[in-house]
Amino acid sequence: MSEYTSRILHRRIHGTLPVAVGGKGIEIFDSDGKAYIDASGGAAVSCLGHGHPAVNQAIKAQLDKIAYAHSSFFTTEAAERLANILIEHAPKGLSHAYFVSGGSEAVEAALKMARQYFVERREPQRRNFIARRQSYHGNTLGALAVGGNMWRRQQYAPLLFESHHVSPPYAYREKRDNETLEEYGQRLANELEEKICELGPETVIAFVAETVGGATQGCTTPPPGYLRRVRDICNRYGILLILDEVMCGMGRTGTLHACEQEGVSPDLLIIAKGLGGGYQPIGAVLLSSEIYAAFRDGSGYFQHGHTYMAHPVACAAALAVQETIIKENLLENVRQQGERLERRLRERFANHHHVGDIRGRGLFWAIEYVKDRSTKMPFDPALSLNARVKSEAMARGLACYAMPGTIDGKLGDHNMLAPPFIVTSEDIDRIVERFGDAVDAALQSLPST
Repeated sequence: MSEYTSRILHRRIHGTLPVAVGGKGIEIFDSDGKAYIDASGGAAVSCLGHGHPAVNQAIKAQLDKIAYAHSSFFTTEAAERLANILIEHAPKGLSHAYFVSGGSEAVEAALKMARQYFVERREPQRRNFIARRQSYHGNTLGALAVGGNMWRRQQYAPLLFESHHVSPPYAYREKRDNETLEEYGQRLANELEEKICELGPETVIAFVAETVGGATQGCTTPPPGYLRRVRDICNRYGILLILDEVMCGMGRTGTLHACEQEGVSPDLLIIAKGLGGGYQPIGAVLLSSEIYAAFRDGSGYFQHGHTYMAHPVACAAALAVQETIIKENLLENVRQQGERLERRLRERFANHHHVGDIRGRGLFWAIEYVKDRSTKMPFDPALSLNARVKSEAMARGLACYAMPGTIDGKLGDHNMLAPPFIVTSEDIDRIVERFGDAVDAALQSLPST
């Protein structure tokens, strides 16, 4: 089935997508029999790869029990067990889970939780959210409003509520030559504190941040000490810290939660992609005992909800994914293979004329392209280098994530690799080999200047 007429409004209207008909381990198979290494896990989703028998069996077993029960009438064993295992392994202070169908829904829920928390505390004047430039928190209107992806926000700007943005950690381009990484992180934290004081601390609800930058800027990592200082600032002014780990969380960076490596616990932690590994749509907000107590002792409910929240089959799938990660000790594999992926990427691209930066953590890595390494000049956006690399990779049986607008929403290109946690050393070598060939082929395809 190489040619077909689709009645789907696809993400891109022009062009034909291969039809995925199967998947096993780290590979996806199309209807023509071609195999693709899923080197980005879709969008850093497929943490266990495809067709894992334990997850498939859990889904089937739940279907034999009950497929759906509305959460205003019933709870289910699958949802309760999933909440228990998540809170058992959650950062200190987080006590309850709220289940939705994906990352954007989880962000919307977290924003509402944060606002209602202050209403319950009789501080209704708090209305401002602060986030970061070149951040991404989802495609629903509330998530877009706090997000800093200018390209995604632009046409919907008249519909978005006002939010405020400070600088993201982007050491490759924004750290000064005369400052250390630690000093750079302090400067970023100082900028946040200045914004809080400018708005008036009594008006600010929360600071929203990706622990490790996701697709918009490409795996940017926080400078040492930055998030601990941010946590201190939020505490000082009575502001909530919301960490978005939709893409970087649930083991992707080598610990279950990326914030563990920063020594920080948020008030609200948003998780999704690696929670269910793509086997079912699911996301969650993990909330602190203090926020839960404000709801419990105040109005007695959270004024929000979705039809499919805490869906039994989705919760059963996510529970099986999380149990499998523990049983198979996959976080150790993430750390080991993450080191190999970093090493192989640096061996392949460290001296490449058109690779400016290689960054990431665990099995979450990106490379940023430049026309000139000495000046860090990006390529002309009209050339769509990131998309060319993706196309060349697909031709070679490799799926990698592509994103334009790395620098400011218009300029800059990067590609991202986020392979499943089950990858082997041989898999990593194949991924980097195919990816390197794709990068070279894409650069060769550019018109001469």
